[in-house]
Amino acid sequence: MGRQRKRVVTGEAAPPPRKDEKPSAFHRKEKKKKVDIGKIFINISIGLCIFSLIWFFYALYMRSTLAKRVVTLHPSHPVLDANCSSAKVSPERFWGSYRPQVYFGMKTRSPKSMVTGMMWMRQFSDMDVNLRHTCEQGDRLQGYGWLMHDGINFGVQEIRDIDFTLTTEFVKRMGGDHGGDSTWRVTAKQHSSSPQAPVISLMFYAAADTQGSLEAHVEERDRLASITGFSEELGNFKITFRKPVTGELSSAKYASYNYLQTVSPGLEKLTDIVKNSLNRRSVYSPPSGEKRHYIAVDTYKPPHHQNQQKPADTRKESDFVVHQVTVQTPFQIEVLFESASFQARPNQMVGSVMTQELEKRKAEFDAKFENIFGLEKKGFSQAHIKFGKAALSNMLGGMGYFYGQSVVQSVYNEYPLLYPEGALFTAVPSRSFFPRGFLWDEGFHQLLLSKWDPQVTREAIAHWIDLMNIEGWIPREQILGDEARSKVPAEFVVQRNENANPPTLFLSLQELIEQLSSNPDKAASQPTLPFLRRLFPRLKTWFEWYNTTQSGLLPNSYRWRGRDKDTNLFLNPKTLTSGLDDYPRASHPSADERHVDLHCWMALSSGIMARIAQLLGEPHQDYQLTHQVLSDNNLLNELHWSEQLRAFSDFGNHTQAVSLQQEKVYVPPGQPRHQFPVARLVRSVRRAPKQQYVNALGYVSLFPFLLHILEPDSPKLEHILREIRDSNKLWTPYGLRSLSKADPMYMKRNTEHDAPYWRGPIWININYLAVRALHHYSTTHGPYQEKSTALYEELRTNIINNVYRQYVETGYIWEQYNDSTGRGQGSHPFTGWSALTVLMMAEQY
Repeated sequence: MGRQRKRVVTGEAAPPPRKDEKPSAFHRKEKKKKVDIGKIFINISIGLCIFSLIWFFYALYMRSTLAKRVVTLHPSHPVLDANCSSAKVSPERFWGSYRPQVYFGMKTRSPKSMVTGMMWMRQFSDMDVNLRHTCEQGDRLQGYGWLMHDGINFGVQEIRDIDFTLTTEFVKRMGGDHGGDSTWRVTAKQHSSSPQAPVISLMFYAAADTQGSLEAHVEERDRLASITGFSEELGNFKITFRKPVTGELSSAKYASYNYLQTVSPGLEKLTDIVKNSLNRRSVYSPPSGEKRHYIAVDTYKPPHHQNQQKPADTRKESDFVVHQVTVQTPFQIEVLFESASFQARPNQMVGSVMTQELEKRKAEFDAKFENIFGLEKKGFSQAHIKFGKAALSNMLGGMGYFYGQSVVQSVYNEYPLLYPEGALFTAVPSRSFFPRGFLWDEGFHQLLLSKWDPQVTREAIAHWIDLMNIEGWIPREQILGDEARSKVPAEFVVQRNENANPPTLFLSLQELIEQLSSNPDKAASQPTLPFLRRLFPRLKTWFEWYNTTQSGLLPNSYRWRGRDKDTNLFLNPKTLTSGLDDYPRASHPSADERHVDLHCWMALSSGIMARIAQLLGEPHQDYQLTHQVLSDNNLLNELHWSEQLRAFSDFGNHTQAVSLQQEKVYVPPGQPRHQFPVARLVRSVRRAPKQQYVNALGYVSLFPFLLHILEPDSPKLEHILREIRDSNKLWTPYGLRSLSKADPMYMKRNTEHDAPYWRGPIWININYLAVRALHHYSTTHGPYQEKSTALYEELRTNIINNVYRQYVETGYIWEQYNDSTGRGQGSHPFTGWSALTVLMMAEQY
């Protein structure tokens, strides 16, 4: 064995403990402390991770929920029953001229309606193909529009083309289970100035909008004698094409016939299908006269574009049948739609039978028009009365029934979404340019239509309010269906849920309430109370949406959302949501803005909400209090009165030292100019903006007066009346201009491509409110009563005379009128709110 080694112990190291020896208390505590801190740290980390995950998924859930709200409909019971427009519930309104975007067309008030219509073209003209179908300003017709239309039973329209006039008439007869029968008559006459009788091709068509089927019945080789069809809503039906005659009792005229039977992928394609099927193979060969080749429908082959890959169209194709008749003027053609369920039909509604029915309807229309509007009693000439009837008839004939989905977006959506499918029965501003629903226009439309037929107004308001989402938002522009969308530029299709429009439907509701209150026993007014009861839950949400989403920073102030954000490209960023588009607001949009017109709309709306609530026995005190606060003239003065301008004004981050200047684009020496961007007009700001009143005198300044917010003894009313009558500011011989002639932005372009719109021209809707307000202050005791009376008479006369004169000279009622000449301008025909001229003639406000 070797020797045992000696253990060396130094003074610095303690001997290791024995296995059976316990560690000291100090070491145990220290170790435990370290272990506890580690565990706590781990637990906190785990907790934070779990919390972060929960928060992450909650945020995702909330964002998803918020993103869905924009396309979630209001949960209350709809105002309208699901089948309210069906033939069984509303047979008299089932069929109608509910296609305002075409010159002449009929459809039913149903989602996938069978549609009928007419196209025409002049043969042997200098123009190659001059096919007319959808209302287009580029067609340059001398005039078109309904002369008489009662909204239900009949209509008479005149279309003046270059050298001939077409008169389209329809009359309906109730019977059976599917809306009964209707007959359409087209009469063509050459103009006296035309050197020779033109030869015209009329093309009558029927199209099944993805529902039902059509079958063509051909006689004499190429004459389409009739179409039979079936759809779930119409049952079995027959459309008969009668031969042309020179007049009601005359014998048949020589005509050439062609027809087309094909399928269509959508109603917006009908014109293109006909155009692409045309050729010159057919021969027009009258008994006396030369034989000539003319343009006619033949077979249709979809156009093929080389090197163009188009995504497959997933829509279901529909039957489409066209009957072409080519005949020399003068002539008359009748088309019959007969429902197979109308079995007790006394006779066919053709020839003299149709004429008798039309004359009966015309007489009823004349009597009702005079009974309601009393223009004859007021001493208007027959020519003025005919104009008044045409203005009303064009609005009634401009009622459309649309079905489809809006395209909408909220801040929580990365991409636009499709709104739930819905229907809209609405008047349209312009058949050629705006053949769709606009929220703020509709309130003005229904002021006129409620006088003629309160039921139309109740249905139109209900359709609009039923399109409300859970937030209380209604898309302000309704572009429903492919046919409507095909007429709208892409940048205006998407609707954003922070954007409002003036709540003018409250004006229409106010009118319905007045009718009910003044004559509660009248049958036409009695459905109003139950209608308001169904409407009220949604009205409350709608009002609250305005009161929260459009509120300003200061208490009881309001601000339009949705102003143009790219301030560098606009002389003044537009406010489309206000309805007044390019009217000058604060030069630099900000959250500090206060908009006086919106303040007044909210004052009006709260008062009407209080009145409706009282009528229904609902709590009304909060609405009444809001109305009292917003109508307080001291508050209005504090928020919006500009001492410098001596007028009511918007407030915001503003400077008037702005102008459009040519953008500077640097081109290096020796470089070709065309390779560099084209210089644009951009805004130049010469003086920094600051918080101040905008000081633009125009329509916005008048709103406390227009909506009767001003007390009749308010000294501010004296200022407004003075500004109204000043010809260097707002007064013209044709109506009030939209912006003072003395304003720096008067008639200034907003961009190089954007002509002045609400910066001078005369608009009839605001002029109607001005005449209405003058009438109100002229009949209310106060120091300015006499002045208001004089201005009322003068302004009313000026507007009526100019709108009438322009109608006679041009054939149209116009979107706006030139403040220097009174000449109609903008889109035409514009028998939306410009038709309010009828109410001014009748002095019904």
